[in-house]
Amino acid sequence: MTDPASHISPSGKPRILTGDTPTGQLHLGHWVGSLENRVRLIDEYECFFLIANMHAFTTRADKPDGIRRSTLDIIKDWIACGMDPDRSTFVLQTEIPAIAELTWYLAMLLPFNRVMRNPTLKTELETKELGDNYSFGFPMYTVGQCADILIFRPELVPVGEDQLAHIEPCREVARRFSQTYCGVDPQTEDADYVSAGGLFPIPEGKVGRVARLIGTDGVNKMSKSLNNAIFLTDTFKQIKKKLGGLYTGRQTMDEPGDINNSLFQYVRAFIDDAGRVAELEKKYAEGDNIGDGHIKVEVAEHIDRLLGPMRARRADFEGEKGDEKILQILREHTRRANEAAEETLYLAKQAMRLDFGIRELSFPG
Repeated sequence: MTDPASHISPSGKPRILTGDTPTGQLHLGHWVGSLENRVRLIDEYECFFLIANMHAFTTRADKPDGIRRSTLDIIKDWIACGMDPDRSTFVLQTEIPAIAELTWYLAMLLPFNRVMRNPTLKTELETKELGDNYSFGFPMYTVGQCADILIFRPELVPVGEDQLAHIEPCREVARRFSQTYCGVDPQTEDADYVSAGGLFPIPEGKVGRVARLIGTDGVNKMSKSLNNAIFLTDTFKQIKKKLGGLYTGRQTMDEPGDINNSLFQYVRAFIDDAGRVAELEKKYAEGDNIGDGHIKVEVAEHIDRLLGPMRARRADFEGEKGDEKILQILREHTRRANEAAEETLYLAKQAMRLDFGIRELSFPG
């Protein structure tokens, strides 16, 4: 029998779990908000990266072809941006049965009114104008996200700022499970839950260096649906054109500018020379003969240098042959992901006194 208090991963590294719902292409907001952290931490942690293709059906159940296409495309974006499949595990949600089973058990520990108070859920109901016309599965995906995370028992969840709200119910239900079924004292500090006999670490969210990247409209958060996104696949010409439309409110190059405007968020996010950033800030604030257009081109060049290697790596996975390469990666990764997930499910059912020994689950250790 595996001891949950001693198990983090066979590698001895703490775990990360994070991922994306396949709703469209990934963009620069995803990069600075989460993807960059995933790449940076890939050697320090045992990383599980999840494609939530089951959750995509909560609002797009009538578009299975689109969900499948987006699933493959996002994995291509992952590999392109440096999420190396040789140093991490890609988790295709619909291929991990333990997630669905754990979702059911966790649903018994989260009150319905708590689920419906999730601010991100409420925002989606408003932005998608669903009113009361949403499926039962739509609020259920909030519980499913808890299972997505906890089935891999991670310590860290790199997310964008708008996803932090999803981590809190996950933390709540992790505590409640260990208190209810593992005898952990409710006064236990979060960091001590596993050592106190709990099954799940209480995961921490980790936001990227730019919590909320403004889109190219200069007003709203970058989003595909708002048509204000620079995608990871965009060419220099496309980047330059999109940034050219970024509104700052400044009229002339001799007019002092606000270095806290949307343009300078891009300057600080994508120009990696601190001295040059300081120089641009000084000239702009003083109205020292420097136009928005010049700065936009310079930022576009830096973004293109970031995205160029990504576009090159992604080119190896284009077309039907590229799709087959992705499917081959997923076949191998699904085996690894199921080993980890089934181990957690086995231990969860053992804690819940559901270990009747009839159904056998395979896991390492």
